[in-house]
Amino acid sequence: MTASQEHITPQTPMGANLVGDGATFRTWGPGAEAVYVCYDGHWDPEEANLLVKDAQGYWAGYIPGVRDGTQYKFYVVGTGSRGYNRDPYAREVTRGALPNCVVRDPGVYPWHDQGYRTPAFNDLIVYQLHVGTFYMPDVRRDGGNFLDILGKLEYLSELGVTAIEPLPVVDFPSEFSMGYNGTDIFSPEAEYAPADPAQLERYLATANELLGMRGHAPLQPEHVTGPMNQLKVLIDLCHLYGLAVILDVVYNHAGGSFDNESLYFFDRAPFGSNNDSLYFTDQGWAGGLIFAFWKGEVRQFLIDNARFFLEEFHVDGFRYDEVSVIVNHSDKGWGFCQDLTRSVRAEKPEAIQIAEFWPVNPAIVRGVEEGGAGFDATWDDRLRESIRGAIAQAAGGSGVQVNMEGIADGLRHIPADFGEAWRGVQYVESHDAVYRDRSPRIPALSDPSDSRSWYARSRSRVAAGLVLTAPGTPMLFMGQEFLEDKQWSDHLPTGLGNLIFWGGLEQGVRPMVDHLRFTRELIWLRRRYAALRGDNTNVYHVHNSNRVIAYHRWVPWVGRDVVVVASLNEVALFGYELGFPLQGRWLEVFNSDVYDNWVNPLANGNGGSIEANGPPAHGLPCSASIVIPANSLLVFARDGGVEIFRITI
Repeated sequence: MTASQEHITPQTPMGANLVGDGATFRTWGPGAEAVYVCYDGHWDPEEANLLVKDAQGYWAGYIPGVRDGTQYKFYVVGTGSRGYNRDPYAREVTRGALPNCVVRDPGVYPWHDQGYRTPAFNDLIVYQLHVGTFYMPDVRRDGGNFLDILGKLEYLSELGVTAIEPLPVVDFPSEFSMGYNGTDIFSPEAEYAPADPAQLERYLATANELLGMRGHAPLQPEHVTGPMNQLKVLIDLCHLYGLAVILDVVYNHAGGSFDNESLYFFDRAPFGSNNDSLYFTDQGWAGGLIFAFWKGEVRQFLIDNARFFLEEFHVDGFRYDEVSVIVNHSDKGWGFCQDLTRSVRAEKPEAIQIAEFWPVNPAIVRGVEEGGAGFDATWDDRLRESIRGAIAQAAGGSGVQVNMEGIADGLRHIPADFGEAWRGVQYVESHDAVYRDRSPRIPALSDPSDSRSWYARSRSRVAAGLVLTAPGTPMLFMGQEFLEDKQWSDHLPTGLGNLIFWGGLEQGVRPMVDHLRFTRELIWLRRRYAALRGDNTNVYHVHNSNRVIAYHRWVPWVGRDVVVVASLNEVALFGYELGFPLQGRWLEVFNSDVYDNWVNPLANGNGGSIEANGPPAHGLPCSASIVIPANSLLVFARDGGVEIFRITI
C-alpha cells in the first residue's frame, strides 16, 4: 500500500513526526528504487507503506494510526541490495544488535526550565564527564546512565562549575564506548537509559525530590520512560540547579562499526567503495568514516542534528570533536563549519560553540564575516602542556630546573591570539589526555612514587590553581576536583578498577576531602572576582630557578585587581620581593597551603594581607615583601574587593 500524501508539504520535517491521528515519515534516498515504512503489526515489506519520491530524492508519506512508542524501520529497495534500514533522524532506537526506531512525541516531557538563562561565555566553568562511568550509586557491570547523574547534581552545583560537558551521548553500536563511534546521531544512547521498572521508580523519586526542592510539581512515570525523555530529565534538572549542558558532538565522522541497517549504505547502492555510500567518503578517522561534506544533503543532516538538540533538548552549546578533520579532509569543510556555526547562532545565540582544532588556529574563532569558521571558543593545549611539563620537571627533585617561562607563554597566548580570553578553553586533564594507557592524572604525574604524598597533593593544587586563575574558560575532568589519581576507562567490566573513587569522599579520605574543598573554594573565588574571568593578564615575574611565577589580572576601570603567585619550589620562600601594580593594602584572599590537612597547622602565609609600599619592581610601580609557601598558589586582591575566603596564618 502507498502511504497517504495527506499532511506532506515541502516543509515536512525529516524522520517520523506525529501529526493528527498518525505520523509523517520523510527520508533522503536518491538512489533508492523504493522506500517502505515497516512498523508494529506491519513488518512484512509486502504489507508496509510505500513512500513517494520527489525530484530531490526525498521519500515521504503519512501513515494514520501511528502513536508515541510505535516501533518502525524503513525497508529500502536499491540497485545493489534491499533490506531494513533505521531512520537516520530517529529520535530513539531500542537496544540490541539491530535495533528498531521508535516514534516519539517531543511534547510529552513537561519542561521546568523556563526561567533558566545560559551563563555568559566568560562565566563558564566546564566539568567534563562520561555518562557511563561518572557515577553509579551501586557499582554495576553495565555502567552508569543519564538518571544516575541526578544523584550528583547538588554536588556539582555546590562545587561551583557552571556547565557539564558529557562525552557524546548519541547511540553507538557497541556496549561500552567513549561515544565517538555513534551511528544514530539523533537518538540518545539506549545503554544510558534504564528500563527496569524498579530502577525507574527509584530514579523518578530522586527526580521528584530534586524538583520539589525547587518548587516544581512531580513528574509521572511516562516522563522518565525511554532514552529521549531521560536525557531531557537530566538537562531540565541541570538547568534548575544552575548547570548548563554542553553536548560533545561528532560531525567529522561516524561509526567504528556499521551494521547493514545503519545510514552507511542507506539507499542500498552497489558496494564498490565507501565513496558509493550515501553519507560517507572512503577516508577514515578514529575507526569510522568521514562524512561526505561535498553533498549539501549531508551538510544539512549534520546542521539539522545540532538544531534538533537545541530545540528539543534545550542544550546550551556544543563541543565539536576534531573540527580539524572536517577542514583537512574536504575542500567544503571550512564552508560547512561556517554554515553550521551561523545556523546554531541563529537558532540560539547564547549557546556556546567550542571547537577542538589542532594545531590551535585563531581563525577558528574568527567571525564568518571575516573569513573565520565562526566558532566561539576552541580547546587550547599550550597552557596544559606547559603546566604538565613543569609538574613533571618538579617531580624530578629540588635540583631540577623547572620551566616556569613555558607556563608564562601559555598564559600569554590566549588573550594575544583570541582577544577575548574566554575563547580559549584551558585544562590539564581531559577524556583524551588521561585515558587508560595514555598520560597520567596530575597526582600521579606530580609524584609517580606516591600519588597521595605531600608532593602530589601540593603540586596538584598548583596545577588546578593555574587553570582556574588563568585567562580562558577553565575545564575540569571528572574526579579531578577531589584528587582522583587513576586514569579512566570507558570499558566495563574490565575497567571497573578505573572508575573514579567516590567512595573516598564518602569514607572521608583526607587528601580527597581537602582537595575538594580547595577546588570548590577556588572556583567560587573565580566566580566572585571579575578580574579572574576577564581578558587582561600581565605575566610580570617569571623565575625558573626559584620556580615562581606571578601575574596581574584586572578589568579596566572596575578595580578589584588580582595578583596570582604560583610556586613549584619545594621550600617556602620568605621575604620574597615582588612587584605589585598598585600601592597599598592587598588582601591574601586565597592560600593553597591551608588546604593540606585542613586547616593546615603548619601553613605559611602573609597574615591575611600585605602592604605594597616598596620601590618599583618587575616593571610595576611598587613592591612588597611576601611569604610564598612551598608548592603553592596565592591570590591577592586589592583592598576593598569582595572576600570569599581568608584565613590568617
